[in-house]
Amino acid sequence: MDYEAQLAYLQNIGEQALEKWALPEEATLNLLSLSENATYRVDMSDRPPLVLRVHRTDYHSKKGIQTELDWMNALQGEAGIKTPQAILGKNGEAIQEIVSESSGEVRYITLFHFIDGEEPDESDLIEPFKRLGEVAGKMHNHAREWVLPEYFDRLVWDYEGCIGASANWGDWRLGPGLESHQLSTLEEVAELLKVRLRAFGQSTQRFGLIHSDIRLANLLICDGETRVIDFDDCGLGWYLYDLASAVSFIETMPGLDKVIEAWIEGYLRSAELSEEEIKEIPTFIMLRRLTLLAWLGSHPDADLAKEIGNTFAEGTAALGEEYLQAFRA
Repeated sequence: MDYEAQLAYLQNIGEQALEKWALPEEATLNLLSLSENATYRVDMSDRPPLVLRVHRTDYHSKKGIQTELDWMNALQGEAGIKTPQAILGKNGEAIQEIVSESSGEVRYITLFHFIDGEEPDESDLIEPFKRLGEVAGKMHNHAREWVLPEYFDRLVWDYEGCIGASANWGDWRLGPGLESHQLSTLEEVAELLKVRLRAFGQSTQRFGLIHSDIRLANLLICDGETRVIDFDDCGLGWYLYDLASAVSFIETMPGLDKVIEAWIEGYLRSAELSEEEIKEIPTFIMLRRLTLLAWLGSHPDADLAKEIGNTFAEGTAALGEEYLQAFRA
Protein backbone atom coordinates (compact mmCIF):
# COMPACT_ATOMS: atom_id res chain seq x y z
CA MET A 1 0.00 0.00 0.00
CA ASP A 2 1.16 3.58 -0.59
CA TYR A 3 2.34 5.87 2.21
CA GLU A 4 -0.99 7.61 2.84
CA ALA A 5 -2.87 4.33 2.83
CA GLN A 6 -0.34 2.90 5.29
CA LEU A 7 -0.83 5.86 7.62
CA ALA A 8 -4.60 5.41 7.52
CA TYR A 9 -4.30 1.66 8.10
CA LEU A 10 -2.02 2.08 11.13
CA GLN A 11 -4.19 4.86 12.55
CA ASN A 12 -7.16 2.53 12.39
CA ILE A 13 -5.24 -0.24 14.15
CA GLY A 14 -4.19 2.18 16.88
CA GLU A 15 -7.72 3.47 17.40
CA GLN A 16 -9.04 -0.06 17.75
CA ALA A 17 -6.30 -0.81 20.27
CA LEU A 18 -7.29 2.07 22.55
CA GLU A 19 -10.27 -0.02 23.62
CA LYS A 20 -7.88 -2.55 25.19
CA TRP A 21 -7.04 -0.10 27.97
CA ALA A 22 -9.24 1.71 30.48
CA LEU A 23 -9.10 5.07 28.72
CA PRO A 24 -11.79 7.73 28.25
CA GLU A 25 -13.76 7.45 25.02
CA GLU A 26 -12.55 10.85 23.84
CA ALA A 27 -8.90 9.73 23.76
CA THR A 28 -7.29 10.65 20.42
CA LEU A 29 -4.17 9.53 18.56
CA ASN A 30 -1.60 11.89 17.09
CA LEU A 31 1.27 10.41 15.06
CA LEU A 32 4.72 11.10 16.50
CA SER A 33 6.83 9.02 14.14
CA LEU A 34 6.74 6.22 11.60
CA SER A 35 9.84 4.06 11.53
CA GLU A 36 10.04 0.41 12.60
CA ASN A 37 6.77 1.09 14.40
CA ALA A 38 4.05 3.70 14.32
CA THR A 39 4.24 5.74 17.52
CA TYR A 40 1.38 7.96 18.66
CA ARG A 41 0.71 10.40 21.46
CA VAL A 42 -2.58 9.62 23.16
CA ASP A 43 -4.26 12.87 24.17
CA MET A 44 -7.02 13.11 26.77
CA SER A 45 -8.67 16.15 28.31
CA ASP A 46 -8.57 15.02 31.92
CA ARG A 47 -5.14 13.40 32.30
CA PRO A 48 -1.54 13.56 31.03
CA PRO A 49 -0.80 12.13 27.56
CA LEU A 50 0.36 8.57 26.97
CA VAL A 51 2.39 6.98 24.17
CA LEU A 52 0.99 4.13 22.07
CA ARG A 53 3.13 1.97 19.82
CA VAL A 54 1.81 -0.12 16.95
CA HIS A 55 4.57 -2.64 16.44
CA ARG A 56 5.82 -3.53 13.00
CA THR A 57 5.05 -7.09 11.89
CA ASP A 58 7.84 -9.67 11.54
CA TYR A 59 10.33 -7.64 13.56
CA HIS A 60 9.94 -8.69 17.20
CA SER A 61 8.12 -11.67 18.64
CA LYS A 62 5.77 -11.26 21.58
CA LYS A 63 8.49 -12.71 23.81
CA GLY A 64 10.93 -10.22 22.32
CA ILE A 65 8.67 -7.28 23.14
CA GLN A 66 8.18 -8.60 26.68
CA THR A 67 11.96 -8.83 27.07
CA GLU A 68 12.26 -5.18 26.07
CA LEU A 69 9.62 -4.17 28.63
CA ASP A 70 11.36 -6.24 31.31
CA TRP A 71 14.73 -4.58 30.74
CA MET A 72 13.24 -1.10 30.80
CA ASN A 73 11.53 -1.96 34.07
CA ALA A 74 14.75 -3.37 35.53
CA LEU A 75 16.82 -0.34 34.45
CA GLN A 76 14.43 1.98 36.24
CA GLY A 77 14.01 -0.17 39.35
CA GLU A 78 17.58 -1.43 39.73
CA ALA A 79 19.85 1.11 37.99
CA GLY A 80 17.89 4.28 38.64
CA ILE A 81 17.58 5.14 34.94
CA LYS A 82 14.13 6.46 34.16
CA THR A 83 12.63 4.69 31.15
CA PRO A 84 9.16 4.31 29.57
CA GLN A 85 7.00 1.98 31.65
CA ALA A 86 4.30 -0.10 30.04
CA ILE A 87 0.66 0.14 31.12
CA LEU A 88 -1.33 -3.05 31.59
CA GLY A 89 -4.50 -3.46 29.56
CA LYS A 90 -7.92 -4.43 30.85
CA ASN A 91 -6.89 -8.08 30.66
CA GLY A 92 -3.81 -7.52 32.83
CA GLU A 93 -1.37 -7.89 29.90
CA ALA A 94 1.12 -5.26 28.71
CA ILE A 95 1.10 -6.48 25.10
CA GLN A 96 -2.22 -6.35 23.30
CA GLU A 97 -3.13 -7.82 19.91
CA ILE A 98 -5.28 -6.42 17.13
CA VAL A 99 -6.25 -8.53 14.14
CA SER A 100 -6.89 -6.50 10.99
CA GLU A 101 -10.35 -7.13 9.59
CA SER A 102 -9.15 -6.42 6.05
CA SER A 103 -5.97 -8.53 5.95
CA GLY A 104 -6.07 -10.83 8.97
CA GLU A 105 -2.68 -9.44 10.00
CA VAL A 106 -1.89 -9.56 13.73
CA ARG A 107 -0.38 -6.42 15.25
CA TYR A 108 1.11 -6.10 18.72
CA ILE A 109 0.32 -2.89 20.60
CA THR A 110 1.90 -1.41 23.73
CA LEU A 111 1.00 1.66 25.75
CA PHE A 112 3.44 3.65 27.89
CA HIS A 113 3.42 6.40 30.44
CA PHE A 114 4.61 9.68 28.92
CA ILE A 115 8.06 10.74 30.15
CA ASP A 116 8.59 14.46 30.68
CA GLY A 117 11.77 16.08 29.43
CA GLU A 118 13.45 17.73 26.48
CA GLU A 119 16.04 16.50 24.01
CA PRO A 120 19.53 17.81 24.77
CA ASP A 121 20.55 21.01 23.01
CA GLU A 122 22.47 20.02 19.88
CA SER A 123 23.99 23.46 19.30
CA ASP A 124 26.96 22.31 21.41
CA LEU A 125 27.31 18.52 21.52
CA ILE A 126 30.09 18.24 24.09
CA GLU A 127 28.07 18.36 27.32
CA PRO A 128 25.16 16.31 25.93
CA PHE A 129 27.58 13.59 24.83
CA LYS A 130 29.14 13.49 28.28
CA ARG A 131 25.64 12.80 29.60
CA LEU A 132 25.11 10.22 26.89
CA GLY A 133 28.34 8.40 27.69
CA GLU A 134 27.66 8.36 31.42
CA VAL A 135 24.17 6.88 31.07
CA ALA A 136 25.46 4.31 28.54
CA GLY A 137 28.06 3.18 31.05
CA LYS A 138 25.38 2.74 33.71
CA MET A 139 23.23 0.72 31.32
CA HIS A 140 26.15 -1.52 30.35
CA ASN A 141 27.06 -2.15 33.99
CA HIS A 142 23.48 -3.17 34.62
CA ALA A 143 23.36 -5.39 31.54
CA ARG A 144 26.47 -7.30 32.66
CA GLU A 145 24.73 -8.27 35.90
CA TRP A 146 21.12 -8.63 34.78
CA VAL A 147 19.86 -12.21 34.49
CA LEU A 148 18.12 -12.60 31.15
CA PRO A 149 14.59 -14.03 31.31
CA GLU A 150 14.15 -17.61 30.14
CA TYR A 151 12.04 -16.41 27.22
CA PHE A 152 14.67 -13.87 26.13
CA ASP A 153 14.31 -13.11 22.43
CA ARG A 154 15.94 -10.05 20.91
CA LEU A 155 17.86 -9.16 17.76
CA VAL A 156 21.60 -9.78 17.69
CA TRP A 157 23.80 -6.93 16.48
CA ASP A 158 26.96 -8.92 15.73
CA TYR A 159 28.66 -8.82 12.33
CA GLU A 160 26.12 -11.15 10.75
CA GLY A 161 23.17 -9.31 12.28
CA CYS A 162 24.47 -5.91 11.20
CA ILE A 163 25.88 -6.41 7.71
CA GLY A 164 26.31 -10.14 7.17
CA ALA A 165 24.20 -12.88 5.64
CA SER A 166 21.45 -12.55 8.29
CA ALA A 167 21.43 -8.75 8.57
CA ASN A 168 18.46 -7.49 10.58
CA TRP A 169 17.85 -4.56 8.24
CA GLY A 170 18.71 -6.17 4.94
CA ASP A 171 21.63 -5.91 2.53
CA TRP A 172 23.64 -2.69 2.79
CA ARG A 173 24.49 -3.09 -0.90
CA LEU A 174 20.91 -2.08 -1.68
CA GLY A 175 21.28 1.24 0.09
CA PRO A 176 19.95 4.25 -1.85
CA GLY A 177 22.33 6.10 -4.14
CA LEU A 178 25.19 3.60 -3.93
CA GLU A 179 27.46 3.78 -7.02
CA SER A 180 29.54 0.88 -8.36
CA HIS A 181 32.90 2.42 -7.37
CA GLN A 182 31.58 3.07 -3.86
CA LEU A 183 30.34 -0.51 -3.67
CA SER A 184 33.85 -1.79 -4.40
CA THR A 185 35.32 0.31 -1.59
CA LEU A 186 32.71 -0.75 0.90
CA GLU A 187 33.06 -4.44 0.05
CA GLU A 188 36.70 -4.14 1.12
CA VAL A 189 35.61 -2.30 4.26
CA ALA A 190 33.13 -5.04 5.13
CA GLU A 191 35.81 -7.71 4.87
CA LEU A 192 38.19 -5.73 7.06
CA LEU A 193 35.45 -5.21 9.64
CA LYS A 194 34.91 -8.96 9.79
CA VAL A 195 38.60 -9.58 10.50
CA ARG A 196 38.92 -6.89 13.16
CA LEU A 197 35.68 -7.80 14.93
CA ARG A 198 36.69 -11.44 15.07
CA ALA A 199 39.98 -10.43 16.70
CA PHE A 200 38.20 -8.05 19.10
CA GLY A 201 36.03 -10.89 20.35
CA GLN A 202 32.76 -11.19 22.22
CA SER A 203 33.76 -11.53 25.85
CA THR A 204 31.09 -10.67 28.42
CA GLN A 205 32.99 -7.47 29.20
CA ARG A 206 32.62 -6.32 25.58
CA PHE A 207 29.43 -7.93 24.31
CA GLY A 208 25.99 -8.08 25.91
CA LEU A 209 22.58 -6.41 26.07
CA ILE A 210 22.66 -2.93 24.49
CA HIS A 211 20.21 -0.19 23.58
CA SER A 212 21.72 -0.03 20.06
CA ASP A 213 20.10 3.31 19.18
CA ILE A 214 21.14 5.52 22.07
CA ARG A 215 21.27 8.83 20.22
CA LEU A 216 20.53 12.30 21.58
CA ALA A 217 17.06 11.95 20.05
CA ASN A 218 16.42 9.12 22.50
CA LEU A 219 17.49 11.05 25.59
CA LEU A 220 15.30 13.37 27.61
CA ILE A 221 16.59 15.81 30.24
CA CYS A 222 14.31 16.78 33.12
CA ASP A 223 15.50 18.67 36.21
CA GLY A 224 19.06 17.54 35.57
CA GLU A 225 18.07 13.87 35.23
CA THR A 226 18.94 11.96 32.05
CA ARG A 227 16.13 9.69 30.84
CA VAL A 228 16.28 7.09 28.06
CA ILE A 229 13.51 6.21 25.59
CA ASP A 230 12.93 4.01 22.50
CA PHE A 231 14.33 0.59 23.33
CA ASP A 232 12.80 -0.99 20.23
CA ASP A 233 16.18 -2.02 18.78
CA CYS A 234 17.74 -3.25 22.02
CA GLY A 235 19.44 -6.60 21.70
CA LEU A 236 22.75 -8.40 22.02
CA GLY A 237 25.78 -6.62 20.62
CA TRP A 238 29.11 -5.01 21.41
CA TYR A 239 28.86 -2.31 24.06
CA LEU A 240 30.86 0.00 21.80
CA TYR A 241 28.08 -0.30 19.25
CA ASP A 242 26.12 2.00 21.54
CA LEU A 243 28.75 4.68 21.01
CA ALA A 244 28.53 4.12 17.27
CA SER A 245 24.76 4.44 17.43
CA ALA A 246 25.16 7.69 19.37
CA VAL A 247 26.81 9.32 16.34
CA SER A 248 24.35 7.89 13.81
CA PHE A 249 23.93 10.19 10.81
CA ILE A 250 26.61 12.66 12.02
CA GLU A 251 29.63 10.44 11.37
CA THR A 252 31.02 12.85 8.77
CA MET A 253 30.55 15.96 10.92
CA PRO A 254 33.66 18.13 11.42
CA GLY A 255 34.93 17.87 14.97
CA LEU A 256 33.42 14.45 15.60
CA ASP A 257 36.60 13.41 17.43
CA LYS A 258 35.85 15.95 20.17
CA VAL A 259 32.30 14.63 20.46
CA ILE A 260 33.60 11.07 20.85
CA GLU A 261 36.10 12.23 23.47
CA ALA A 262 33.21 13.77 25.39
CA TRP A 263 31.28 10.49 25.24
CA ILE A 264 34.33 8.60 26.51
CA GLU A 265 34.82 11.09 29.35
CA GLY A 266 31.22 10.60 30.42
CA TYR A 267 31.41 6.84 30.05
CA LEU A 268 34.45 6.60 32.30
CA ARG A 269 32.48 8.30 35.07
CA SER A 270 30.33 5.19 35.38
CA ALA A 271 32.10 2.27 33.64
CA GLU A 272 35.47 1.01 32.47
CA LEU A 273 36.90 1.27 28.97
CA SER A 274 40.32 -0.05 27.97
CA GLU A 275 42.78 1.58 25.59
CA GLU A 276 42.33 -1.37 23.22
CA GLU A 277 38.60 -0.73 23.13
CA ILE A 278 39.08 2.99 22.54
CA LYS A 279 41.40 2.23 19.63
CA GLU A 280 38.69 0.10 17.98
CA ILE A 281 35.96 2.77 18.09
CA PRO A 282 36.30 3.58 14.33
CA THR A 283 35.51 -0.07 13.57
CA PHE A 284 32.16 0.19 15.32
CA ILE A 285 31.34 3.54 13.75
CA MET A 286 31.98 2.02 10.32
CA LEU A 287 29.93 -1.06 11.18
CA ARG A 288 27.01 1.09 12.27
CA ARG A 289 27.28 3.30 9.19
CA LEU A 290 26.93 0.30 6.87
CA THR A 291 24.06 -0.98 9.00
CA LEU A 292 22.30 2.37 8.59
CA LEU A 293 22.85 2.22 4.83
CA ALA A 294 20.98 -1.08 4.87
CA TRP A 295 18.22 0.46 6.99
CA LEU A 296 17.73 3.32 4.52
CA GLY A 297 17.40 0.81 1.68
CA SER A 298 14.90 -1.40 3.49
CA HIS A 299 12.82 1.40 5.04
CA PRO A 300 12.15 3.86 2.21
CA ASP A 301 8.83 4.98 3.75
CA ALA A 302 10.31 5.87 7.15
CA ASP A 303 10.26 9.58 7.92
CA LEU A 304 14.03 9.73 8.42
CA ALA A 305 14.75 7.83 5.20
CA LYS A 306 12.66 10.31 3.23
CA GLU A 307 14.55 13.18 4.84
CA ILE A 308 18.03 11.81 4.10
CA GLY A 309 17.44 10.56 0.57
CA ASN A 310 20.36 9.34 -1.55
CA THR A 311 23.16 11.44 -0.02
CA PHE A 312 24.11 8.95 2.67
CA ALA A 313 25.98 6.55 0.39
CA GLU A 314 28.56 9.12 -0.68
CA GLY A 315 29.47 9.96 2.91
CA THR A 316 29.60 6.27 3.79
CA ALA A 317 32.08 5.59 0.99
CA ALA A 318 34.24 8.52 2.10
CA LEU A 319 34.29 7.17 5.64
CA GLY A 320 35.19 3.78 4.22
CA GLU A 321 38.21 5.20 2.40
CA GLU A 322 39.43 6.81 5.61
CA TYR A 323 38.90 3.59 7.52
CA LEU A 324 40.87 1.54 5.01
CA GLN A 325 43.75 4.03 5.12
CA ALA A 326 43.85 3.83 8.92
CA PHE A 327 43.42 0.09 9.46
CA ARG A 328 44.31 -1.76 6.26
CA ALA A 329 47.44 -3.89 6.75
